[in-house]
Amino acid sequence: MMRRTETSFLAFLILLPLVVADLRVGFYSATCPKAEQIIQQVVQKKFSSDPSITAALLRMHFHDCFVRGCDASILIDSTKKKASEKTAGPNLTVRGFEVIDEAKKALEAACPSTVSCADIITLATRDSVVLAGGPSYKSPTGRRDGLVSNPNDVNLPGPSFSVSQALQSFTDKGMTLNDMVTLLGAHTVGVAHCSFFEDRLSNFQGTGSPDPSMDPALVTKLKNICAGPNDPTAFLDQNTSFAFDNQFYNQVNLKRGVMQIDQELGVDKSTAGIVSGFASNGARFSQSFATAMLKMGSLQDGNPGEIRKNCRVFN
Repeated sequence: MMRRTETSFLAFLILLPLVVADLRVGFYSATCPKAEQIIQQVVQKKFSSDPSITAALLRMHFHDCFVRGCDASILIDSTKKKASEKTAGPNLTVRGFEVIDEAKKALEAACPSTVSCADIITLATRDSVVLAGGPSYKSPTGRRDGLVSNPNDVNLPGPSFSVSQALQSFTDKGMTLNDMVTLLGAHTVGVAHCSFFEDRLSNFQGTGSPDPSMDPALVTKLKNICAGPNDPTAFLDQNTSFAFDNQFYNQVNLKRGVMQIDQELGVDKSTAGIVSGFASNGARFSQSFATAMLKMGSLQDGNPGEIRKNCRVFN
């Protein structure tokens, strides 16, 4: 049975340096009362044909919030004169934009110029997590859409980062070590292109050998997958790949983390205990994930912004 978790939002407001304090649950209750229902229906439709949309939306949400706050700057299309965040290296494989477009079209028909694209990303991500079996939580809304989308602003933690390198990216946003380990648990439904981890399979850090921290059976399996054309993808949780659960952490403890940063979580002394705790207690992970998502979802740059009519272009 799906575990439902509701987490208080207000407790985080005093902790975060980049927060817009007027976010609140039910922000659209008067101006667009069916907003969340409309978004949920669009996500449900997509999920029924493509359950991998959960991973896609989680990645989109993270890549959006960790640049200029959760302002939908990742949705802006480039023009001939100006490149957008979509052209930055880490964002070239971000997908799921059509889900946001469909939700926005339906919302504009019901409540023109009312619901922000930033809120659509946040709510669609939450709804997709619930559909995959993850925690349900009430998400504050009221975000504004940003007026800047610059590929040079995109500086995200990479797949080969050490724990300390990745942690710096999180602490820069006012987030903790526990938040980081928790949010990386989203890899329980994730996939990665072979180019993000292929060095671990045969020439780890220039040694000419596979990464010794990876299970040899997994090395063999991934080599076979990555022998295919066009930079294939592999599941980051090789056990329950489409279920939002705590199995990612169990896989890490079995030396079956696919990306280097994932396996580092189980090796580094500062994070190994958190990994083991989540591996043994799925309810603890669910609660922590809801908390961390609310915290990340409240990151903002403080600028007034706008409500875009089309999520791909500024008004």
